[in-house]
Amino acid sequence: MVRLNEFLRVVTKFLNYTGSVALTIMMLLTVTDVIMRAFGHPIIGTFEVVGLLLAFVIGFTIPTVSYDKGHVFMEVVLERLDNKTKDIMNVFTRLICLLLFAAVGVNLFRTANEFRVAGEVLPTLNVPFYPVTYGVGICCFIECLVFVNEIARIWRGERYE
Repeated sequence: MVRLNEFLRVVTKFLNYTGSVALTIMMLLTVTDVIMRAFGHPIIGTFEVVGLLLAFVIGFTIPTVSYDKGHVFMEVVLERLDNKTKDIMNVFTRLICLLLFAAVGVNLFRTANEFRVAGEVLPTLNVPFYPVTYGVGICCFIECLVFVNEIARIWRGERYE
């Protein structure tokens, strides 16, 4: 499990960096498009590229947020429970999340395959977008590994806080 934790630390850091770069590019592209539009020369395909980059931003940063425990907890209920009950609740919620993200990942792979087979492309730029769909699907499976790692840590007696 130490190897899994180290693997997740490195991978989530890389994914977060990728999402951060995508967000920066998205911001720069949008600002540049607005400025160029004021001079009558909008950047063609900005809306499509920003949509793809948004998929990177959201999909690629979800595993990092979970790994770093950066999400919101409903501690009002859990703080009144004993440690064993807290552990049971945390394992139960992680199992539900694991199933949810596994289902989303499988469906994203199916959808990406349909896009690939159908030859779907962005209307203006004529660029296929199925690779982004596969990438977000992979991030969902990495999120599943984050949940497996959290469950293992809870079973080993590490406090989940």
